[in-house]
Parts: sequence; C-alpha cells; structure tokens
Amino acid sequence: MPDDPQSTPYSDPLRLGALLLATAGRDAHAFRVLYDATSAKLFGYALRILRKRELAEEALQEGFVAIWHHAAGYNGHLAAPMTWMATVVRNKALDILRRGGAAIDGDAVPYDGDFMDAMQEVSDHPGGSASPADPADQLQLSSDARALARCMARLEGLHRQAVGLAFFHDLSHSEVARQLALPVGTVKTWIRRSLDKLKTCLARGGPE
Repeated sequence: MPDDPQSTPYSDPLRLGALLLATAGRDAHAFRVLYDATSAKLFGYALRILRKRELAEEALQEGFVAIWHHAAGYNGHLAAPMTWMATVVRNKALDILRRGGAAIDGDAVPYDGDFMDAMQEVSDHPGGSASPADPADQLQLSSDARALARCMARLEGLHRQAVGLAFFHDLSHSEVARQLALPVGTVKTWIRRSLDKLKTCLARGGPE
C-alpha cells in the first residue's frame, strides 16, 4: 500500500477498492491511508446533513469505526467505494439527527436523501464532473447519476457553477457567494431554483 495518502485520492475507485479490501483483512496501515484519502470529502458530506462541525466530526468518527468493522461487506459490483462509505457516514449522521442533536443552519445547503445520493455518486466519479461524462465513463454511473449529470448540463452556466460549488466542493451559500462575487440572497435563490429544476428533471427520468 502507498505511504503517501495523496497518491490515493478519493476520486480513484480502484485504489480505494483495494484499500477497502485490505481494511477488510484488518490492515491498519491501509485503513489509515483510506482515512487520509477520504475523510475530508466524507466530513463535508456529513456537514451538509448535520450543519454543525462537531456533529459532523462525530458522524465521521462513528462512520469510520463502522467502515473498519464492516469493510468485508463492501461489494464493488453494487457501489463505488466512496458511494458505499458515504452511505455509512450518512447513516451515522441520520442516527445523530434522530437523537435530536442537530440544529438547522439556514446558511447550509438543504439536505435531501435520494437527491444527495445521486449528487454524491456524480461527485465521486473521476473528475467530479457536473456535466455528462464520456459514454464509457457514464456506464460506471447508476441510472440516477447519469440522469442527474444530463440534467445538470441543462442548467444555466452560473447556476450550474453555484450548484457545483455547493455540492461538489462542500461550500456554504456564503462561501459560494464569495467565490462568485454575488449577493448571498442571489446565490440562495439560484441554488434553490436549480435544485427544484434538477428534481423535476429527475422525476421525468432526465432531460427529454
């Protein structure tokens, strides 16, 4: 296994799959490399759900404990490594929500389970593209994620950029506004309307 975690980015499913396999064999070094390569991305995912850093950190810790104990249950034919790990962390985050520990932060991007799962899969894909991948790459995505990529491509340029910064780069509304040099209210409106358009497009099974 590589010593440099930067050589195993979260966007490389083959390397992450190998690390999960080694983790299933109780390889502590592989597990550490896996953590270093993916924890920042998974923390951002938990933060979108829980809206508070300390709770997201708790979900991340609980998630990696579960990944250590259940790595043998990972099936690469059913999900990409990051998608599987994100599901584990998501479940821990939802457990924390059910325990009543999370307050809603109005500056956070809204959470929607099924939609977020599709967003997560597109984000996990090599390149993290918000637009359609080439045909060979698209075969590696689920039908929902392929439809989402096509729907994203139909958004206006700046609106698509705002959604991409929020979901693929884990930025809050305020951070997106600073990146785009726009008022926060404008960014919130764009993201809200874009999410509505994406959900409507997905409900129809993708763009016509």
